[in-house]
Amino acid sequence: MQAVLPHCAWIARAFASIALVTLAACTSSPTKPGPPIEREQSRWVPVSWSELPGWEQDAVRAAWPALTSSCERPAQAWARVCASVSRGPPGSDAQARDWLASYLQPYRVESLDGKHSGLATGYYEPMIEARRKPGAGFKAPLYAPPADLAQRRPYWTRQQLQTQPAAQAALRGREIAYVADPLDALVLQIQGSGRLRVTEPDGSVRTVRLAFAGHNDQPYQSIGRWLIEQGELPAGQASWPQIKAWAQRNPARIQELLWANPRYVFFREEPLPNPALGPRGAMGVPLTPGRSIAVDPRSIPYGTPVWIDTTEPLGKAPLRRLVLAQDTGSAIVGAVRADYFWGWGDEAAEQAGRMKQPLRMWVLWPRP
Repeated sequence: MQAVLPHCAWIARAFASIALVTLAACTSSPTKPGPPIEREQSRWVPVSWSELPGWEQDAVRAAWPALTSSCERPAQAWARVCASVSRGPPGSDAQARDWLASYLQPYRVESLDGKHSGLATGYYEPMIEARRKPGAGFKAPLYAPPADLAQRRPYWTRQQLQTQPAAQAALRGREIAYVADPLDALVLQIQGSGRLRVTEPDGSVRTVRLAFAGHNDQPYQSIGRWLIEQGELPAGQASWPQIKAWAQRNPARIQELLWANPRYVFFREEPLPNPALGPRGAMGVPLTPGRSIAVDPRSIPYGTPVWIDTTEPLGKAPLRRLVLAQDTGSAIVGAVRADYFWGWGDEAAEQAGRMKQPLRMWVLWPRP
């Protein structure tokens, strides 16, 4: 890693950035700086920086670790930008905004039919107690991929994996660990990764990470939507806390609830040398709490800085900030669609489980 520039050099570079911003403002149209860009699932419409709501209020410098992570795997269009990122972070939020404006052009993201509003949800990295061997209430297994996973497309459904002898035989010996609540196992599968506090057979305890290693190629079905369709929960109120409360009231129907989602996710165990780093997203870099999102890569390429305009879960407080597109998910489909990474721990779980907010998005793309 290269050292941060000396103070005097940084000041010179900051003034150069400001000059570039001024020049860009004087030589380009404030509303149409260039032609729109069409991607497979979206259209990007160029806009001026003043159109980004809350742009002057965000602590954009806090996004630099996520931006630096994205630059570990830069696309060709980002080579010049990432070379500058590698020299170190700006000294203030104002300097960070000047830097971004000198290198990048904002574009409003919209669908191919012109819709520029969408949906923001949240996800997190669960932390769950586990045992290496079943017993004492720990009976819900978490599996590594079976040896024949690639030979069957699609693979067995969730119900078949738990009921059919041939499917169960394919999983035998692939157990990683056991958790007490089958809904906790489902949470890990929905989130795609998580942390286990594992008690080993000798009584020692250690924390490991489970990373996504594949799935059964079956369609994902929301158990929240299933509960609404069954008349068990009111529409719009199928948050994760309410789903767990329903399960506590209806223990005899938990298996029926789980089988409503045929998709089954398999994991690989990884060490956790640095608990301050998030799991690796689909881009292959660690996620940063509050600064990483999952997107549809057909709409927004991995590594792209994105300005989001949404609200806090269950409220109207604005959530407007610079984030990086570093992950995806089976339910993250469409032009204006994002899953916001909250981090790990109880607060992250609470926020992610309740987030279902209106969303607008702008991508920041390198200038020619």
